[in-house]
Amino acid sequence: MGITLLTVGKTDVRWVMDGLDLYVSRLKHYVQFTLNEIPQLKNVSALTQEQIRQREGELILRGLKPSDEVILLDERGREYRSVEFASMLEDKMSRSGRNIVFVIGGAYGFSDAVYKRSDGMLSLSRMTFSHQMVRTIFVEQLYRAFTILKGEPYHHE
Repeated sequence: MGITLLTVGKTDVRWVMDGLDLYVSRLKHYVQFTLNEIPQLKNVSALTQEQIRQREGELILRGLKPSDEVILLDERGREYRSVEFASMLEDKMSRSGRNIVFVIGGAYGFSDAVYKRSDGMLSLSRMTFSHQMVRTIFVEQLYRAFTILKGEPYHHE
C-alpha cells in the first residue's frame, strides 16, 4: 500500500519545490510515497474552462488504477484538523489495503468524470491557495499525520 499525490502541471516556483522536496524526503521514512505530475495542457487559450476540465480529467483518469482509492483535494471537501486527518488516514490504510491517490486538479477544478471516479473529497481550507503551493502544504500535512500516528514530537496540541 502506498500514497500517491497526482497533480496537474509541474511546479516551477523554486521555494515551492524546495519545500515539497523537503517534506517528500521526510515522508518517505513512513510510507511509500509517489508524486505524479501530469503535464499541463498546451495551447489552451481557445478552450473554454469546461473543455480544459474535460481534457485534464482524461489525463487524471489515465493516471489512476481501478484499485486506487481516490481522494480529491477540493474546496467542497471535508475539512479536518491535523489529528483528525491522521486518524482518517490510519483508518483508510488499515481497512482497505488499497493505494490512496490524492489528486490536485488544475486551475478550473475537476471534470464530472473525475468527481464520479473519486471515493471522497478533502479540503485543506476554505481559503484558496495556488495549485503549486497546495502541493507543499498537503505533503507537509501528510508528514505531520504520520508523525502524529507514530507519537513523534513534530505536532503540538
